[in-house]
Amino acid sequence: MNDFYSIAALLGWVALGLLGLLLVVTLLRAALFRPKATAANPLPDETADAERAATHLSQAIQIPTVSYPEQERVDWHQFERFHAFLEESFPLLHKTLTREVHQQANLMYRWQGTDPGLKPIALLSHQDVVPVSPGTESDWTHPAFSGHNDGEYIWGRGAMDMKNHLICAMEAVETLLEEGYQPARDVYLLFGQDEEVVGAEYSGAKSMCQILRERGVLLESTLDEGGAMLPINVKGVLKNAVLAGIGVSEKGYADFEISVSAKGGHSSQPPAHTALGDLAAIIRRLEKRQFKAKLLPYLQKLIENAGRRMPYPLRLFVVNQRLLRPVILAAMKKIPFAACMVRTTTAVTQAQGSPACNVLPQKAVAVANFRMMPGTTAADVQTHIERCCKGFNATVKLLKCNEASPFSPTDSNSYRVLASLVQNSHPEAIITPYLVMGGTDSHYYNPICDCTYRFSPFLTDLKLLLCTHATNERIPVETLGEGVKFFKRYIKGAGQ
Repeated sequence: MNDFYSIAALLGWVALGLLGLLLVVTLLRAALFRPKATAANPLPDETADAERAATHLSQAIQIPTVSYPEQERVDWHQFERFHAFLEESFPLLHKTLTREVHQQANLMYRWQGTDPGLKPIALLSHQDVVPVSPGTESDWTHPAFSGHNDGEYIWGRGAMDMKNHLICAMEAVETLLEEGYQPARDVYLLFGQDEEVVGAEYSGAKSMCQILRERGVLLESTLDEGGAMLPINVKGVLKNAVLAGIGVSEKGYADFEISVSAKGGHSSQPPAHTALGDLAAIIRRLEKRQFKAKLLPYLQKLIENAGRRMPYPLRLFVVNQRLLRPVILAAMKKIPFAACMVRTTTAVTQAQGSPACNVLPQKAVAVANFRMMPGTTAADVQTHIERCCKGFNATVKLLKCNEASPFSPTDSNSYRVLASLVQNSHPEAIITPYLVMGGTDSHYYNPICDCTYRFSPFLTDLKLLLCTHATNERIPVETLGEGVKFFKRYIKGAGQ
């Protein structure tokens, strides 16, 4: 018996010793968990006519290229005006590159490279903008389509989404042509007409991808909007940092109609639950039965990259994120901004019942919007909804969807070029792969491109980003020159 207690005591001391060693190792790992040293290569000296870029962006905003789901509502004359403006503003580009117009207004430019054996790269953008919400026109500091330049900002619809991107990309090509540069790879500029119409039946980007596919064109990479550079200054967490998220995938989009049928009749003799009441029960189930949260590799990398810049106590949690995964997920699920990064989201956005106050609804309808994580399909979502409808006289109908994009690699030349450009221009930047929560045109090019990236080189704070699609959309004038230089360097780096 004494031998038994001796062995038990020995095992206890061994266990304590191992725990102590684990604690020491953890503390040491956290202490050494610092930003990795990177060799900063001096950026090539580039010229950019920032004043010209600002003038062109201001003029571009003044042309209201508004898109609508109903094509008959679109004023295609405005797109024709925009095309004429581009031709006048970038004469050398239009003289050198081939230009094609597809469908009503999609623009496809091709800049021929010197080596036909290399796969092309593509710069994506879209010409269209969202409309101004009726009744809010007078809320703007400067009119939404004025393109007003007050010296600090350029104001108007499209300033941030995304005529800034389009104009700076074209300025970069125009300037490179003026300097006599020619890329090794073909460079495509692909500007869609209806990116703002989610799941457009006649998507311009989808059409252009199909045309390139029929021609046997496979793209080396695409670069579109989506990722961003945000100044981060959170006391006790991150100080004087820049978060540069390079979008390597984007969530899917799906709208589902859920309808419940009932007998109807006069409201003076209601049943226990009307069709609208049953529909409300289904909605509660949908909101309660959320999709499972997952800590995908991109988010683990984001946490790791940001964690290296955090104070020592917080780094203890970061180095143990695998062990603390349930705690991290539980915390993120409580915050809508964070929850969308770890799971497919559910948002019931529209509902309709009886046409009259005193009539029982014979049919109650709701529309739910889902943003799917990569790995979750629209079919998976429909199965999920149907399970929530079990026991009710309900039908589920898919209205429209874009499936989630696959993850693009982070070891490609184009990604390395993007990361290098950010690191060299902003040494304090936390560069990380990122999952884009909204939708872009880039996912349409997945059939002909494995390396699809989303990044905008305009350093702006969160307040300005929140003005996108809202009142007082505007962009700092000082960011435009750097935007042109970025695209010049990107074309030189990714185009070789």
